[in-house]
Amino acid sequence: MKKMLCLVLTLLLALLSFAALAEEAPRPILIGGAMDLETADMMQALEDAQTQVINGYTYVSGKLDGYPVVVVKTQVGMVNAAASTTTGIMTFNPIAVINQGTAGGHDEALHKGDIVIGATTVNINAFKSDWSDKGAGIDPTKWIWMTTEVLQDGEVKEVSSLSSDPALVEIAKSVPYAKGTLVEGVIGSGDVWNKELDRIGLIHSQFNTSCEEMETFAVAQVCAYTGTPFLGIRILSNNELHQESFDPQTGADCQAYVLDVARAMIKSY
Repeated sequence: MKKMLCLVLTLLLALLSFAALAEEAPRPILIGGAMDLETADMMQALEDAQTQVINGYTYVSGKLDGYPVVVVKTQVGMVNAAASTTTGIMTFNPIAVINQGTAGGHDEALHKGDIVIGATTVNINAFKSDWSDKGAGIDPTKWIWMTTEVLQDGEVKEVSSLSSDPALVEIAKSVPYAKGTLVEGVIGSGDVWNKELDRIGLIHSQFNTSCEEMETFAVAQVCAYTGTPFLGIRILSNNELHQESFDPQTGADCQAYVLDVARAMIKSY
């Protein structure tokens, strides 16, 4: 009986010790990208990597410089980005979320290979129109921008944009990038791919967008609801304003920079 009691006490102490260690374990950084060309290099860079498919989305967890990092292939589009990020936050409880990848340019000052640190992100897909008779035609210049309901400071508010965490923006700005210009700007998001120069110009004039892509705003919205620090980063893979066509190498260049940003974040924790 005494041996059995000692064994039980030993097991209880071991469980308590394990629980204490688990509580002290650092929370991971969650990094998302929509496609293989935006995530494969980061997944391969992780040590002791393990792959999980949860709700249809692929998560690779491992360590970067000894710190836990999870890379998720979000798949393309706002709904996919929101669903995969929500699943990632609920599963891994990250200390911060980075959404990154390729984007099309909206600013004539930027070129293919330049990186935009998204101080803010806007939904460029949320519009309504006033009444117009049948046959009167369509005029996107008269479309009215709609705000988005987001939880902020414990209340659901109508917002026109969402911000990245200021501390994370400063960390990203401090990381060198040699393959192009590094700027702080506005990332436009929506389930759209605009190649009409007048349409791009109209959006840029309305929102001061640096670039457009299809995930960042949705991820920022999920992070706002869950209180998770967020950072958006996008590299220009093309810029129709300069007739610069899509270059898949930019996906790899962005991943290399984002890994350096993650390393800088790790040093701050």
